[in-house]
Amino acid sequence: MATVSEHGLKGIVWKRIKETIITDCRKSDIWKILILDPFTTKLMSSCCKMSDLMSEKITIVEDLYKSREPVPEMKAVYFMTPTAKCVEAFIADFKSKPKYKAAYVYFTDYCPDDLFNNMKLYCAKYIRVCKEINISFLPQEAQVFTCDNPRAFQSIYSPKSQDKKKTLEILADQLVTLCATLDEYPGVRYKKDANMENAKTLAELVDNKLARHYELDDSGKKKEKTRAQLLIMERGFDPVSPILHELTYQAMAYDLIDIQNDTYKYKSKDGSEKQALLNEDDMLWVNLRHKHIAEVSEQIPRMVKEISASKKQPDGKITISNLAQLMKKMPSFRKQVTEKTIHLQLAEDCMKHFSNNVEKLCKAEQDLAVGSDVDGMKVRDPMRTLLPVLLYPYSTYDKIRAVLLYIFSVNGTTDENLSKFIQHVKIEDEREFILNWKELGVPIITSPSFFPHKSTRRDRSQEETYSLSRWTPAMKDVMEDAMENKLDTREWPHQSECPTGWNGSGAVSARQKYKASAQDERRTGSRLIIFVIGGISFSEMRCAYQVTQAVKSCQVIVGSSHILTPTTLLDDIKALSKGPMETFTIDERSNS
Repeated sequence: MATVSEHGLKGIVWKRIKETIITDCRKSDIWKILILDPFTTKLMSSCCKMSDLMSEKITIVEDLYKSREPVPEMKAVYFMTPTAKCVEAFIADFKSKPKYKAAYVYFTDYCPDDLFNNMKLYCAKYIRVCKEINISFLPQEAQVFTCDNPRAFQSIYSPKSQDKKKTLEILADQLVTLCATLDEYPGVRYKKDANMENAKTLAELVDNKLARHYELDDSGKKKEKTRAQLLIMERGFDPVSPILHELTYQAMAYDLIDIQNDTYKYKSKDGSEKQALLNEDDMLWVNLRHKHIAEVSEQIPRMVKEISASKKQPDGKITISNLAQLMKKMPSFRKQVTEKTIHLQLAEDCMKHFSNNVEKLCKAEQDLAVGSDVDGMKVRDPMRTLLPVLLYPYSTYDKIRAVLLYIFSVNGTTDENLSKFIQHVKIEDEREFILNWKELGVPIITSPSFFPHKSTRRDRSQEETYSLSRWTPAMKDVMEDAMENKLDTREWPHQSECPTGWNGSGAVSARQKYKASAQDERRTGSRLIIFVIGGISFSEMRCAYQVTQAVKSCQVIVGSSHILTPTTLLDDIKALSKGPMETFTIDERSNS
């Protein structure tokens, strides 16, 4: 099974699928066909392998939407989202001439009555099982989930959006299935914002839907709140973290290298095209992904040298071509070296970008973001920090990122200054890259009388950091404050209370009667779930693991509609002022 640990999100989801879909399959010895829609294909791929399915007597996996050959002697298992399109495709398989002997139907979430009645009308005699299993989120990593909906950004933040309310409803339903899968009934809080209401609206929706979901449990009793908190915030809460150049391995790779669908494509020394999947099946990736690139660049060659030494290879400089020679000579050596080679190549690619441009940018970015230089001296004139970046021939995107960091650092700039920046960066026709941040509640243009409130950050001056990685995502402050029960209720109102003893440590007041659920008995401590409306960055994902590691008694799980990179976020911001289907990037425009 493709999981980091049995308590990781992927392990929990696969266990839930086995307890429902797979258990039903086991009741019959007949081999079955599994039919998936695009979402459930991603869901199954994220938590299991084909060999896991084969061992459970599933002989083939098919696409619900594609034309399929009838196999009337076999039973089919349908795992799909409860949408009209999916149900229509299902009905088409049985309406005139049935493609399969029988159907076992599993929905990711609640199936509306009209769709269910349609299925009954046309296919009742073929349906052996019809269940809703409450998993409509993707377990992206052990402690990260997404709702697999990058379009939610446009729906929620575009002033031209027609489906904001519907999108928030869908996100709320998905969050409820996350809580149900984790067997948690959390207290819900949200980040209050004078200009934005989305976090409050989503918190209300989630809390109401959770109350309905947990109205009665299997024993006919109302479920009590568990030792969990769900915090909901908007992307505008911390605009800095997703824009900065990050120097930890995963965040840096996804920012600087074109990695699509977690697939890293590269050329080997012989010129052949290679690709590698960056996921939790690769334990080296898991061990390295949150480390600083300086450590990664040092560790991988050392690991390879250790393997080389064990095979009595001469100790020389480790290069990709040397490794290729070793692998040709010793086939048994290949498996051990392959994963190291992938990461040696990826780290080299990252370092090339770093040496070319990123290193120079990082100092200016860190000074602007932190508000002080590497010696702790306050940056008195942020404009002097920004100007060298604008005068150097960096890419348009890099200059936009630096301008935004300047504007965030001074809580908005004047019209006059902004016009100068736009001329410097040469984006006169694309000023939306900067102006549209206002749709997220981030101040861009301010008047002289405007005095914005800047939230107080935790003092991290004593923490050891790399000089070009001094910024800490604001979400880490939130995680630590929540665990220490220090979140200000004026800034983080309770939509619903958690158990009174919750402080993130797993400790519960002696006066409080608390019955642990089966899930709680399998693990100690409590859970903190954080959901960001509008996308989550890799640096924020990293914080969930760091804080969990430091506290140990509380597991932090983070999620959003999607995972973003600085480039995808900038493209999404620009597209907020466009109508549907009018979105394009700078590169696409210049090529057209």
